[in-house]
Amino acid sequence: MTKPAAEIGIVGLGVMGSNLALNIERHGHEVAAWERDKERARAFAAQEAAGKRIAVFEEAAEFVSALQRPRRILMMVKAGPPVDWTIEQFVPFLEPGDILIDGGNSFFQDTRRREAELAKRGLQFVGMGVSGGERGALHGPSLMPGGPRPAYDALRHVLEEIAAKTEDGPCVTYVGPDGAGHFVKMVHNGIEYGVMQLIAEAYDLMRRALGMEADAVAETFARWNQGPLQSFLIEITAKIFRVKDRETGRPLVELVLDRAEQKGTGKWTTQVALDLGVATPTINAGVEARLVSSLKSERLRAAKLLPGETLAVPEGDLLSDLHDALLAAEICAYAQGMNLIRTASDEYGWDVRLREIARTWKGGCIIRARLLDLLKGAYERHPQLENVLLDEEVARTIAPLQKAWRRVVIASAARGVSCPALAASLAYFDAYRTERLPQNLTQAQRDLFGAHTYERIDHPERGHIHTDWEEEAERAARSRDDSGLNDDDRNTGESSA
Repeated sequence: MTKPAAEIGIVGLGVMGSNLALNIERHGHEVAAWERDKERARAFAAQEAAGKRIAVFEEAAEFVSALQRPRRILMMVKAGPPVDWTIEQFVPFLEPGDILIDGGNSFFQDTRRREAELAKRGLQFVGMGVSGGERGALHGPSLMPGGPRPAYDALRHVLEEIAAKTEDGPCVTYVGPDGAGHFVKMVHNGIEYGVMQLIAEAYDLMRRALGMEADAVAETFARWNQGPLQSFLIEITAKIFRVKDRETGRPLVELVLDRAEQKGTGKWTTQVALDLGVATPTINAGVEARLVSSLKSERLRAAKLLPGETLAVPEGDLLSDLHDALLAAEICAYAQGMNLIRTASDEYGWDVRLREIARTWKGGCIIRARLLDLLKGAYERHPQLENVLLDEEVARTIAPLQKAWRRVVIASAARGVSCPALAASLAYFDAYRTERLPQNLTQAQRDLFGAHTYERIDHPERGHIHTDWEEEAERAARSRDDSGLNDDDRNTGESSA
């Protein structure tokens, strides 16, 4: 009997699945592949896989039998019901100890459910975030696997070989049990939403406030990409503004409809942050900006009905200020995402190492950026750090950017240019560094209308207490009346006759 040759199996031969199969094969591993769409499977076998150590199968049983034990099957299918359907196609042919990996953008709670259900059958389930798009899948993605540790150990050598590489090593790490990997990928995408919105707002100010043409915008982003703002997203932004439409000769980006779509991971990040009680205003602004952009027909009507009013603002170097404001706001976006991961790790007992997350995001993924070195250093100094803004080096980096940041937010409001993410980031920063916030009033209001209680700053030992604010207010009014002063007397400072 011929011994199974394939070390790993790929299910789903869309762009991501086929490119991962080619990546794995290029690193010296034989691959078995299966695709529900038989025409796509045959086309892949005849074209991309031709002459390579990739065997394409049309039957699930034959596919499984071609895999070495323990079987390792990486599923690259659409999140949701397709994942459950795919699992059921292979479970009848698997044995205890075999490993199923979901490399799609599944919701982490679905991953937790699947991992628990498959564990009852003796199967190991890994939820793995994969970032980098089609080029990353082919040349080296950032990988975020979560699930049983033994399953990761069985996959580690392959994952480290195919992952992106930086001076800090391969961009993959064991994130934690059950849904940890997919949670971290979800937050990665949430940060992506926030940072993309910040960049879009910077461009909008360049265009509408500074009147810059596409070539000048491209040159600016290319220059910024040589300094502390260096990142994949800044790099591709510069490239986008250099592309001219072949039909009209105009910058192609100016012909793109201003209605951004979304696949749901940003929305999940916002929803889960609310569930866990974590503030993520920059990420929220990125999600909400896409929602507003979808109202194109309404915005066209509103543009005619609601003319904007602008104010004069002090003259200054807005372009230079934009650089600093963008850097400061991006730091806040990453800080919010990392804080969300830390909170979830505590909630679910995942023991996620944030230093490792920052390291694995340095290469391959969409949000790779130079500032991740700053974050990584913060977690090296303080592994249990509640928020990177509390790190001394991060504080020294962001503090000098404040004046420029504030000038940009003022300028955007004065000129009527919507910059929700830049403004939300600054508000987050200011709230986080404020020793006493006005929520003492909020809590007093809650106690008045709902008897929700409050705590006293001068008597913490009393715990949660309740005051009848209406009665106390009436008593204060009676005391005022009894003093013999009326409003006119008090206004003039004279006593009544």
